[in-house]
Amino acid sequence: MTMPDDAWIAETAPYLAPREPGRTDAWTEQAARRGGQRLLHAGEVEAPDAVRAALGLPAGGRAVVRRRLILLDDRPVELADSYYPLSLASGTALAEPRKAPGGAVTLLAELGYTGAEVVEDVSTDLASAEERERLRLPAGGAVLRLLRLTRTADGTPMEASLMVMPAGRRLTYRLPSV
Repeated sequence: MTMPDDAWIAETAPYLAPREPGRTDAWTEQAARRGGQRLLHAGEVEAPDAVRAALGLPAGGRAVVRRRLILLDDRPVELADSYYPLSLASGTALAEPRKAPGGAVTLLAELGYTGAEVVEDVSTDLASAEERERLRLPAGGAVLRLLRLTRTADGTPMEASLMVMPAGRRLTYRLPSV
């Protein structure tokens, strides 16, 4: 299948591998080719229901979140919120409103947490008022929602990411053959 040269194709693998020393994170590398990303917020919050369930948090459970706006040619193309259990992220660079050297995956690996399993759930919905504003969508605009849960080899949930992008985006998956 041929894709247009300007297509923004989402692939999971680059976001799951720790980076070599001195190399920037995968989000920044991909976005820098034609856009960028803005860190909107970092810190402790009450986790939304889907994240709380994914991370196995109790009702009202809190997590560290890193909220980013992803840009392509200076247009907002994605809202990406990554949530981490407090036991992993509290007191680390993940909870601070600045870049984590090498990105979150590298920092987590340095802390002893490496992703071994990823589960992604994709759905569609109408954009909320905040999503319409941030993504510059018209009233009634639809979005694609992706919830990605990453677990360690022993099954410990280490990250739940909620990504929201305008409908019409293409997601490409490559899976190992069995």
